[in-house]
Amino acid sequence: MSPRTRAYVGLTGAAFVFGASFVVIKDAVAILPPLSFVGWRFLLGAVVLLLFARPRGRRVWIDGAAAGIFLFAGYATQTAGLAATTASNSGLITGLYVVFTPLLAAAVLKRFPAPATVFGAALAVFGLGLLTITSGLDLNSGDVLTLLCAVIFAAHIVLLSFLAPRHAVVPFTAIQLLVVAVLGLASSAMFEGFPLPPTSVIPALIVTGVVVSAWAFLMQVNAQRVIGPSRTAIVLSAEPLFAAIVAAVVLAERLTTRGWFGAAMIMIGMYVVLTFTPPEMADLTAAEAVSEAH
Repeated sequence: MSPRTRAYVGLTGAAFVFGASFVVIKDAVAILPPLSFVGWRFLLGAVVLLLFARPRGRRVWIDGAAAGIFLFAGYATQTAGLAATTASNSGLITGLYVVFTPLLAAAVLKRFPAPATVFGAALAVFGLGLLTITSGLDLNSGDVLTLLCAVIFAAHIVLLSFLAPRHAVVPFTAIQLLVVAVLGLASSAMFEGFPLPPTSVIPALIVTGVVVSAWAFLMQVNAQRVIGPSRTAIVLSAEPLFAAIVAAVVLAERLTTRGWFGAAMIMIGMYVVLTFTPPEMADLTAAEAVSEAH
């Protein structure tokens, strides 16, 4: 098996793990409050990555902390939203960070977004409406929180486009995960009473902290070095589809015909943005995509 083939196989596995994790988290946050789950999950992920590489120097800690604050905000809103929406909706709406990233990048770079970006974003927003709006403009609170999460993840990716090239990937990411863990557990102590994870949630913490945040991320890093960031992001765009399929099998969640049409529009919009956005925007969209969204 060639390095490129191994990269695609590993990346497809990572996309499946990321998608399936929405189902795992959905069950877990019904038992353990969202902020506590985020804190314990990322503490495990940070420990695993720190075993591979230790951060050295003041600058990596400063930049990692700055990025970690955005990462915490994204995961906190995603996990809280998942407690109030379906796993399939959460996976599909979170994937919109791919669409929002080039729009935010264009704003930061003070230029108009490419026509393909605008068209892809319009398709995705239309699909979002079909997926989430059931009567009038009544949106589920969980869907709103998840949409906010997608915007925050996009902002995090734009920030990483400036910070990540300065540092080695693993220690820089480990600091971010550690910051998420500290903020999550501190917030849990303030708002949730700092509950300890019950035995029933330990498997979910191990899966999301070790398998998702650590192993799958390393698969993404390896693939990105072999096949490039844009192709990596295109493969990972299958994640929301995996989320919907696993949710249907495990949780018996079923999208309506309108919901499936909306999901298709979101996936098409994501593909248009990733495939036809100009190179500098596409690379910004793809860079470090997994560490932000999972």
